[in-house]
Amino acid sequence: MELHNLKPAAGSIKSRKRIARGQGSGKGGTATRGHKGAKSRSGWKSKRGFEGGQMPIQMRLPKRGFTSPNRVEYVPINLERLQEISLKYKLETVDLDALISAGIVRKNDKVKILGTGEFTAKLAVTAHAVSSAAKEAIEALGGSVNLV
Repeated sequence: MELHNLKPAAGSIKSRKRIARGQGSGKGGTATRGHKGAKSRSGWKSKRGFEGGQMPIQMRLPKRGFTSPNRVEYVPINLERLQEISLKYKLETVDLDALISAGIVRKNDKVKILGTGEFTAKLAVTAHAVSSAAKEAIEALGGSVNLV
């Protein structure tokens, strides 16, 4: 066996079907596309979600709810987590720059302090929003709350 003698195994290579090349091919005339209609024409493409004229599912299902364009998304931070952060990074004041440098929030996030959990640290806290329970708990321990 040498390179110029190599051939694929017998029956492993088939020539492609040559459709639309006359009646003698057996695939002439309609070229395996059936008879007439949009699908037999070149360039046919159905619309996304088209169900053959039946009412599409996105139109059959009821629409509910509303998304407010004015909604403000806050990153919630509970008092318990705030205390863990202050102990871990040895902070006296917890502000946005400290939270960003610690990797807790991103620079465009808005932060809201919530009042869940044990809290014993005296901190100066700066955030975009603070719940009333959190504000009372921080100020009861001699800390201060500032809003951005």
